[in-house]
Amino acid sequence: MSIGNTSRAATALLTIVAGAVALLVVHGLGRFVYTPILPWLIDDGVLSLTEGAHLASWNYLGYLLGALLAVRWHRPAQIQLILPWALVGNALITLAQGFTADVETLSGLRLANGITNGLVFVHVPALILEWLAERRAAHRSGLVYLGVGAGLIVSSALVALFAPLLSGPARWWPVAAAALPLAWWSGRFLSRLSLSPAHTGGGVSASSALFDRASTPLFLAYAGAGLGYILPMTFLPVVASQMLGSASDWRVLSWVVVALAALPSTWVWNHLGARIGDKHALLINYAVQAIGVAAPILLPSELGIALCAVLVGSTFLGTVLLTQRLARAIHPHQGPRLSAALIALYGLAQLTGPGITEWWLDAGGSLLSAFWWGFGALVWGLAFSVLVPSQR
Repeated sequence: MSIGNTSRAATALLTIVAGAVALLVVHGLGRFVYTPILPWLIDDGVLSLTEGAHLASWNYLGYLLGALLAVRWHRPAQIQLILPWALVGNALITLAQGFTADVETLSGLRLANGITNGLVFVHVPALILEWLAERRAAHRSGLVYLGVGAGLIVSSALVALFAPLLSGPARWWPVAAAALPLAWWSGRFLSRLSLSPAHTGGGVSASSALFDRASTPLFLAYAGAGLGYILPMTFLPVVASQMLGSASDWRVLSWVVVALAALPSTWVWNHLGARIGDKHALLINYAVQAIGVAAPILLPSELGIALCAVLVGSTFLGTVLLTQRLARAIHPHQGPRLSAALIALYGLAQLTGPGITEWWLDAGGSLLSAFWWGFGALVWGLAFSVLVPSQR
């Protein structure tokens, strides 16, 4: 390999790493750290279970708003301007959560966290896809999602490591200390990516419709995915604590297993989709994920918790990757606008999860039985995925 090719490969790798770090910051340290930290905040008396669901709803509302803003600001030049502020802002919001136990203040902070998270989660993969496409390496763009799996591992490790040493709002401090320098470096690097004038000026065509007979079943299926996965991804450690006792190791282990299962899943589903077709891989993905969500209900034991962690952790990123790829096969010229629309829909579906849980608890239901809603949503996703046209 020539020196020039080696240099280009190294630059591409560094760009993918910067994108993965951005997703690690907003999704692992900003958003989903809430899942392993919630049982500790409940034990500390900072939040009740209902208040925890309420805060999750505000966060998912913010995520939806951020994705909708990304639909509006979808051009690469706009993305490069917004991205550093959204990344550093997300880390500062995480830090601010470490100085308050007021539920109303926390609601506002989780809303703001969601907005910045939605912007970054749409903008980073879209920007890197455009940059790699110019260099005939678009097939590598999905590797940025490795940052999500890595973020789950880092967040769970930070919460578990400092759990005996901190209490109350201070539990957010280690996460913020990790997020701030990573957000600054990633935002600075990605804002300086060199794009051609065609990309910086206007992006791809947005003239064709996103929804038609071919794409609508895929979008409807994706809505089911958003509701289906969000219940265990928000409440599994709490369910483990309720089912097995607060002293059970699975209160921490459940999230560690989710994180470890998520890390290699990007490669697994990408490879399976290439081997058997993305549609068939997506059908398998929905079926496996639905079994995982139902596992704690059908097997109320350590085995049920472990199966849920493994099966949901190893599938939810695959749903994202396979759906995005199928959508682009249907609408190949929509670019960042398509990604933003999909994530906005996903965010809307996620928003209903904590809301349904809060309503279910107020009606006398249990947190564990609320998982049936997630199971039903994934069966919905499986059914509509059958109607999606196969790839050509």
